[in-house]
Amino acid sequence: MTRIASNKEELLSAIDTIFPKLMADYRSISASKSRVLGVQGNIKGSVVSVCDTLAYLLGWGKLVLKWHYLKQQAQPVDFPERGFKWNQLGLLAEHFHQTYAHWQYEDLLAELEVCVTDIRTLILNSNNHELYEVPWYEKWTLGRMVQLNTASPMMSTRTKIRRFKRQYC
Repeated sequence: MTRIASNKEELLSAIDTIFPKLMADYRSISASKSRVLGVQGNIKGSVVSVCDTLAYLLGWGKLVLKWHYLKQQAQPVDFPERGFKWNQLGLLAEHFHQTYAHWQYEDLLAELEVCVTDIRTLILNSNNHELYEVPWYEKWTLGRMVQLNTASPMMSTRTKIRRFKRQYC
């Protein structure tokens, strides 16, 4: 289980600890195996590909960035995403899979690296007060929302990817 970060340094550490390990696991899987259906999906009983797990992480990472951008512009934010409610996260995961279905494996990896760099920049440009001392979405702080949608799913995804590697690689 992911330790819940309570400040900026812990949040950066959570991302900086899991992300390089996850990327190393991804990079050890060949592109030819990246579309094999063999990874436990986010919908109970579903099976997805390694590329789908990248799409899932990208989808959530980009939503975090979108939410932050819209809030910074004093624009309304449809949480979690326009057309989806919090009780439809399975459908949102499928939407992420479809969004990136035609992307090449290497392009997905590169895009995830860019996305995580952008999220790190968001964190670095925020102070601890902005991240953890004021509600940002309902009762949740910005830092908690970032962790819930980046480091936490990265940890669970890494477990699934390692299981895939043992079985298929």
